[in-house]
Amino acid sequence: MTTIDKVLFSGNSHTTVNRDPSVQRGEFGVVDLKLSASGGESLDVIATEPHPRAEQLFAGAWSACYISALGIAASLKKVTLPPDYSVDIQVDVGQTGPGWFLGAHFTVRIPGVAQDVAEAIARSAHQICPYSKAVHGNIDVVQTVVTA
Repeated sequence: MTTIDKVLFSGNSHTTVNRDPSVQRGEFGVVDLKLSASGGESLDVIATEPHPRAEQLFAGAWSACYISALGIAASLKKVTLPPDYSVDIQVDVGQTGPGWFLGAHFTVRIPGVAQDVAEAIARSAHQICPYSKAVHGNIDVVQTVVTA
């Protein structure tokens, strides 16, 4: 797996589970996705702004999938996630020498959960999420878990 030396383009997403239909959607609006998690729970997810570049679209799709996997991972560990948990993903397109590569930076926020428990849930979510499994070992993924 190659680490990017020079970032050329980035796409960012901030994803939360929408429990309030009146929530602010951002300056230009966002794409709202309805996901079905294992067990049939329907989640209304706020993911990415309209007219995204490829890396923004990938970040938005990945974060929508990953936040669902995060809920599944927490459930399997018998942990109730706080209502304000979120996932930020930055997908970078960049170069190392003449080669072009993808990289990703995750910030997983699970306020009020013990750091070691939150990190275990975040790791487990990568083992559940199909996007994470698809890129595992192929792109550099850095993850930060915030519990404060």
